[in-house]
Amino acid sequence: MSTLFKRYIALFLIFIAIGLLWNTPFIYPIKIFVVFMHEVSHGLAAIATGGRIVEIQINPQQGGHALTQGGSRFWTLTAGYLGSLLWGGLILLLAARTHFDKGISILIGLGMIAISIAFGDSLFTYLFGIGFGAVLIAIGVYLSEAINDWVLRIIGVTSCLYAILDIKSDVLDRANLRSDARMLSEVTGIPTEIWGGLWIIVAIGLTLWFLYLSGKASDTDSKPVEENL
Repeated sequence: MSTLFKRYIALFLIFIAIGLLWNTPFIYPIKIFVVFMHEVSHGLAAIATGGRIVEIQINPQQGGHALTQGGSRFWTLTAGYLGSLLWGGLILLLAARTHFDKGISILIGLGMIAISIAFGDSLFTYLFGIGFGAVLIAIGVYLSEAINDWVLRIIGVTSCLYAILDIKSDVLDRANLRSDARMLSEVTGIPTEIWGGLWIIVAIGLTLWFLYLSGKASDTDSKPVEENL
């Protein structure tokens, strides 16, 4: 069996495992992580277009908000769904195509802690951001490169899947007047369903592209193999 085929089989197995465990406590923390990155993406888009972050908040019900001031409202609203997807894809690609998994885990953990302290606006935001960040740092420091690689791949794949399902649920939930799709519709005059359909197409396309790239031959083929003597 070729190495390339084995890598795609591994990604497929990760997909199956995540699907089977989707509504369990095992996947729940990663879902909250995606919500966290969704709100962070709003904030970064505001900064990139001349605004600033006032506060970031997430809650146990897998919801949250980013309060920003200034910047482009269009790009700030757009950045949420696609931002969390791009973060997930980037994590997946870095795990699959580099051998810096331990450093990546530590870097993500430090970033979460810094953002939570700087912009967090609720106890849950502080506890989750600092706690999840600390766990990632500990994984990066104390566990092997191989374990970090698997952890990052699982986070990356889950992030991509959750982003797609998040778009779908927000578009179908007509009672949610504060969804990104609904607010973007108010800004542009284009119906919520149009934005939702466009985002879902882009999200599915990007997810498939990320999976394809992460399965291709890369410098991870030369990762050192740990041997116990």
